Amino acid sequence: MKQIISTFISIFLLITAIGCAAEEPAERTEAETTDTWETKELRTQYEEISLTRVAGDLERPWSVAFLPDGRKLITERPGRLNVVENGNVTVVNGTPEVTARGQGGMMEVSVHPEYEGNGWIYLTYSKGNDDGETAVALVRGQLEGTDFVNQEEIFLQNRYSSPGRHYGSKLAWDSNGYLYMSIGDRGANPPRAQDLSDHAGTLLRMYDDGSVPDDNPFVNDPDVADEIYSYGHRNIQGLVIDPETDEIWATEHGPRGGDELNYVEPGNNYGWPRASLGRDYGDEHEFHAGTEARHIEGMIDPVYEFLPTHAPSGLALVTSDNFPNWKGNLLAGGLASERIRRLYIEVYDGEHTVIHDEELLLGEVGRIRDVREGPDGNIYVLTDEDPGGLYVVEPIND
Repeated sequence: MKQIISTFISIFLLITAIGCAAEEPAERTEAETTDTWETKELRTQYEEISLTRVAGDLERPWSVAFLPDGRKLITERPGRLNVVENGNVTVVNGTPEVTARGQGGMMEVSVHPEYEGNGWIYLTYSKGNDDGETAVALVRGQLEGTDFVNQEEIFLQNRYSSPGRHYGSKLAWDSNGYLYMSIGDRGANPPRAQDLSDHAGTLLRMYDDGSVPDDNPFVNDPDVADEIYSYGHRNIQGLVIDPETDEIWATEHGPRGGDELNYVEPGNNYGWPRASLGRDYGDEHEFHAGTEARHIEGMIDPVYEFLPTHAPSGLALVTSDNFPNWKGNLLAGGLASERIRRLYIEVYDGEHTVIHDEELLLGEVGRIRDVREGPDGNIYVLTDEDPGGLYVVEPIND
């Protein structure tokens, strides 16, 4: 009998040990996520490229920006801003407290075009209130060692709401130093994107201190939020401005289908939710709730619809000579699709037309959150994973 009890206890202890081991995974180290990565050489239709991991062990990274000295800034959605130098990741102290729930948290990071003179770094994040609702906030501050100092909130969305999704939050600068910022429709009430008194579902235009330019398209209308530059957007998460022409390009999420590339001009209504190419989540034969038609007169149709579903996030314009066969093309990252779409665009009779669409990095790194052209002319890709990473795409020259 004693032998049976002893055997039973031994089995119990073994099972307990296995269970505890399953509940307490080994701590992840930088070596496990970065050092094991090998550079990949890939062939595309017009360029031979290499893909290398620059930094790993990131938790849901969201955005990357570049400092003049070669360091990189990366946000992580749970609420961190990091400085990356030679593959080492250092957390910046003193950043705003975020409400990291759903799709929200710490989101965009952007460096002022005249950073070397003023040191301003811009962050967007989801800010909570006492009722459990959130709004998109924009702050700027300066980097002093590893501290975020001289911080000031320069914009706050004019309505807190739930649920925690469709924050938009992309930032871009034009050649005159104006700052553009997207805000999604916030998910629960899509018609907000047609309400010009509401920041939801819009692209905004501001001075670098958050004040409103007096030539914004609706600035003299008391019924419209002065910052609004365009509206009728569902959720812009790719935004880039051509540095030579100031043309604005944006990619945004549709519902089931209807992921869009838009050419944005001031005062225009881009239709959401009244006009959409997407369908209802529950029944692809029906329009999404609030959608009346695929096209409505007076509303702007997208330049391009991504098919199949792309879930676009991150958008870059190739301007450098590193990739001569891609120069002038747009590179649109995709979350669900786990790829980049390279778009070649020409203008016919005054209309922009996508005449070539190539898939890049299909399944190579996972969900792609951000795509940027770096100061070195290479393409940087950030993945929406845990652990996520920053990758660089470089040309292979014969």
